[in-house]
Amino acid sequence: MDRDHSARQLRLIGETVEIAKALGVEVWLRGGWAMDFFIGGVTRDHVDIDWFAWADDASTLTEGLLGSGHDPLPGPPAGQQLDFCKEGVESSFALLGRDRSGRVVVVGGPWAGEVWPDGMLNTPPGRIGALECRIISPHAQIEIKRMTPVWVPGRPRRRKDAEDITRLRTALRERDDRPA
Repeated sequence: MDRDHSARQLRLIGETVEIAKALGVEVWLRGGWAMDFFIGGVTRDHVDIDWFAWADDASTLTEGLLGSGHDPLPGPPAGQQLDFCKEGVESSFALLGRDRSGRVVVVGGPWAGEVWPDGMLNTPPGRIGALECRIISPHAQIEIKRMTPVWVPGRPRRRKDAEDITRLRTALRERDDRPA
């Protein structure tokens, strides 16, 4: 495991949390880092940092990140996701909205209007050491990792996703087995 790279990513996660807090913007970790914050420790190397943020906060978040030295990257349509890089670490913010029923949905791109897993944003923050961050629920994380090859035809299930699903299910079982 590349400890220097992980340490840099953790520092940037903490910085992003502080920027979002100062701006009054909500962000949630998703992907591998959400899993690690749920588990409470770094389980593997991560290529990037994946986030969710509200589409209504996109311009405010962009200004805050640009002001702290993040560089914008080209990527999916701006209404779907924002991509940045700082110190060689990429951060992607998938944008969220709500439909008429109040469900959390994809805002832009080819899947606009598709509903994200129920309860995805309703989980306690995760933690690694002293660093605390909002995360998507482990159940939503499992569903997203399990369903991505179905939702995105042609994208095969990655080995790391299958391993992450196993880690999350194990961590959930261990929490369920704890005495109250």
